[in-house]
Amino acid sequence: MKTPDILATVGVIILLAAFGLNLYKKLSAQSKLYSILNFIGAGICCFASYLIRFYPFIVLEGAWAFIALVSLFNVPRGTSSGNE
Repeated sequence: MKTPDILATVGVIILLAAFGLNLYKKLSAQSKLYSILNFIGAGICCFASYLIRFYPFIVLEGAWAFIALVSLFNVPRGTSSGNE
């Protein structure tokens, strides 16, 4: 296997692990770990796609990684700060 194949395999395993853990209610989609796994997995897949110049997946995985990264810093609406 070439380097892009190995990277893509690792990235996909991370993404599928997050998906499976969420599906079987072991990991909440709102948890930081879920977003971290999505960011890392998608980032690795994006880089692997870049290495083979497969532009549709660069866009897909890049957007996925960006959205996961933004969700790490997103404060849920309607929550209390506790200072009331």
